[in-house]
Amino acid sequence: MADSKIVAIHQPNFFPWLGYFNKIARSDLFILMDNAQFPKTGGNWSNRVRLMINGEPQWVTVPVVRAFHGVRSVRQTLINNNAPWRVKLIKTLKTNYNHAPFFESVFTGLEELINNPTDSLADYNTAAITSLAAALRIDSSKLVLGSSLQAEGSATDLLISMIKAVGGTAYLAGGGASGYQEDEKFAAAGIQLIRQDFQHPSYAQTNSREFVPGLSIIDALMNCGFEHAAALVSSSTEVRP
Repeated sequence: MADSKIVAIHQPNFFPWLGYFNKIARSDLFILMDNAQFPKTGGNWSNRVRLMINGEPQWVTVPVVRAFHGVRSVRQTLINNNAPWRVKLIKTLKTNYNHAPFFESVFTGLEELINNPTDSLADYNTAAITSLAAALRIDSSKLVLGSSLQAEGSATDLLISMIKAVGGTAYLAGGGASGYQEDEKFAAAGIQLIRQDFQHPSYAQTNSREFVPGLSIIDALMNCGFEHAAALVSSSTEVRP
């Protein structure tokens, strides 16, 4: 689409999977939706992700402060820094990935990102995503915070408002959007809807008998290194309406 400006939108996730970085790579601007509501109970991809632990995909979680009334956005959500989760996560990586082929070359950088002392969940995830995007040869200057935009509405209306706020003409939607997204509203707003349709590539996982897709980017980095992981991120970049 000539002279188009493709915008993708996603919450700032916790060490997200390969498809997340593919979405950043394929967009002209990527809005980190830190203005999305954080669930009062349970968790979501903003504070948890799966890794291979003891040969099985298991959740690792950032504990957050729950003692508040009403609702909070991801931007307002605080990390519970009283819990030693950073130490636990680093120990988990050492225990489960120390035999991965690229452990030595990627661990130090990951350890630095994990040890970020901020209590802001949005800032923590944004810092990690920005650093990892650059390491994967993705232009991290395309990242924009949703909370910095003059946007209003909810659900699909909020997405459209943010796209218009940055001058977007097309929206790159991920595979999980169909359940809540009102597709017809994009056409009515003059915005082209594009499907990401990311096909997850497989790679050798040293601590798994069979390949498990959808794990944190950490798993790909440990097993593939930055150069090969960058190639995996860009392996599905075709833009399709």
